[in-house]
Amino acid sequence: MTFDALSLPGPIRKGIEAVGFARCTPIQAETLPLALAGKDVAGQAQTGSGKTAAFLIPLFVRLLNSKRPTIPGAPRALILAPTRELAVQILCDAELLGKFTGLTRLAVYGGVDYQKQRDALQQNVDILVGTPGRLIDYFKQKVYELSQVEVLVVDEADRMFDMGFIKDLRFLLRRLPPYHKRQSFLFSATLSFREMELSYEFMNNPIKVAISPEQVTVDKVEHLLFHVEKKEKFRLLRWLLQREAWQRILIFSNTRQGVERLTEKLVRCGFQADLISGSIDQSKRLRIIAKFKEGTLPILVATDVASRGLHVEAVSHVINYDLPQDPEDYVHRIGRTARAGAAGKAISLADEEYVLSLDAIEQYIGFKIPVQWPDEAVFASGVAASTPTVRHRAHQGRQATSTEDL
Repeated sequence: MTFDALSLPGPIRKGIEAVGFARCTPIQAETLPLALAGKDVAGQAQTGSGKTAAFLIPLFVRLLNSKRPTIPGAPRALILAPTRELAVQILCDAELLGKFTGLTRLAVYGGVDYQKQRDALQQNVDILVGTPGRLIDYFKQKVYELSQVEVLVVDEADRMFDMGFIKDLRFLLRRLPPYHKRQSFLFSATLSFREMELSYEFMNNPIKVAISPEQVTVDKVEHLLFHVEKKEKFRLLRWLLQREAWQRILIFSNTRQGVERLTEKLVRCGFQADLISGSIDQSKRLRIIAKFKEGTLPILVATDVASRGLHVEAVSHVINYDLPQDPEDYVHRIGRTARAGAAGKAISLADEEYVLSLDAIEQYIGFKIPVQWPDEAVFASGVAASTPTVRHRAHQGRQATSTEDL
């Protein structure tokens, strides 16, 4: 489906054209006709599927059509996100797609200037994006009100549950106008009983739309698996970095300590690498992510929570240095590559500590991950001490042709 077929208002069409998008992704093709018809939607979609545009476009349409004046401290749309990084990314996407709408936007989250966000929230804000904790903090101080909300979005609802935010989420949702007086969207990597129960409680007869993980994981990503002893993992990683032709690499470790140790080893071996984890303050995180997006930082090491909402073009490789323990995390991780029609590669290193997760992952994605074996010379004593010959393919700018980046 093309966006021209949706008869969108001129300012929204201009925003879509400005970022170079033409065709809808599967989640957009399924949800946009429903949302534009005024229906509430509960959508199952993974990172990289284009779900952000799937809720931003109807949100813009609703606000433009209602023409209700904005009252200071009373946002007209509320978008809830579980992490600071995701809130920032949603705001960036809203600024790109909504560039010509005239709608004002603000994101509030922890880790940055408290008073500056507080002051901005008291001004005219059409679209408010935020994390539950910071939003509740300001709400209890009567910095803003929720009585004028026309559109609600809950993004990554599964993570709201996983991270223990469900009580905070319910606190905010109970202070919104009744569900029949607003339009609501919920998006999640899974739509299990808990997510659907939430949608039925706070949404108006939501229509469930599911895009299966297989559609996301199989089509564009090459999957590879290496069985390796834990003590040999770093040697194997170095060999992969030397062998593969790559643009940007995102490497996952399961713990904050693991991320820190791995990054230190990479830097010591001459690789340009940095990390994001829960121990990094927000301003530094944003600087690191900006460098990764620009291509000046070719290797980023991250935990699952810290990477949520990370939105970067041209990530050619995702490496699971630690195999994730939750099958859903495997899908979330590899969703960072193969965006906007590009090819991508997901490489997993299964050691004795995490290999037990493999069966569950393969059942979840619906296929066996192909196994490869490294050259025996990789684990020879001299290899680890050699200087890496990094095959870092220079980044070439490209025009996106779909909204999978949003």
